[in-house]
Amino acid sequence: MRTLLVATALAATAAMASAQEFPTKPIRVLTATSAGGTSDIFMRVLGDEVQKRWGQPLIVENRPGGSMNIGGKACAEAPNDGYTICILPVETLVYNQFVFKSLPFNPEKDFEPITNPFFNTQGLVVSSALGVNSLAELAALSKAKAGTLSYTAPSVALQVFMESWKKEAAADLVRVPFKGGGDAVNGLLTGSTPVAFFGLGNFLPHIQSGKVKALAVDGDQRSPLIPDVPTLRELGYKGNLTRVYFGIVAPAGTPKTVIAKLASEFARIGADPTFRQKRLIDAALEPVFDTPEAFADFLKKDRIASERIVKEAGAEAH
Repeated sequence: MRTLLVATALAATAAMASAQEFPTKPIRVLTATSAGGTSDIFMRVLGDEVQKRWGQPLIVENRPGGSMNIGGKACAEAPNDGYTICILPVETLVYNQFVFKSLPFNPEKDFEPITNPFFNTQGLVVSSALGVNSLAELAALSKAKAGTLSYTAPSVALQVFMESWKKEAAADLVRVPFKGGGDAVNGLLTGSTPVAFFGLGNFLPHIQSGKVKALAVDGDQRSPLIPDVPTLRELGYKGNLTRVYFGIVAPAGTPKTVIAKLASEFARIGADPTFRQKRLIDAALEPVFDTPEAFADFLKKDRIASERIVKEAGAEAH
């Protein structure tokens, strides 16, 4: 018995020492999106701060494609020694398990939650050329130009909102596939897809220049960047709605001491006023930086809500 206790104590001491020494080499970060996307840019600026503090960089590797499942598979199969972490979107962590019959990974078992650094505020916007200033005016215009106005939205939750609003307002809008932020912005500016609901940071300069008009945001509170624009809840929407986020996770089995150290350091960086303002708030990202335990609990609740939204949308697994 004494031998067992000694062995256990030695193992615990070794684990603590390992966590204290971590990291002794660069940390690889897998993303499920392309270079230049929100998660890619964020992890690079976060990595700059990590290197200042720990002397080791975060090396970002992009694994886009496959409806963001390629990155999820790469993360699930990566070594769990703490030197590979991942930043994965809500689709990979939650939604895809309800819209695909099978996945090459298990989102509930293959990842260790570290933190949700932010929510990505989404904005419902229109081309200013439409001349509308509210959802009511958009509905009226769509009826007058039946079958000619189109919209795009990336997430299931936002698509469900748009379709629900169309029914309630008897609006006539045609949904077109979302190909990415750049394409969506081009569609707004050229008028080919004059209505869109996606990341506010993508088109903020165009709102400020007057080329794009914002009608609503998806957050619980108004965005400080466009404080005159109401939230969907303020406009009376009471349906299911989940937020857009990118969670930082590690492959299952990564030591808890390492997870805790990563989460703690990321939270310290996120609490820095300059970083928080410049890298998050000014980029239309709502800071969170929750604990591993809080993020794990959030994911459980978000999966329940997301499954409900997918069923409400009538989406069939494929």
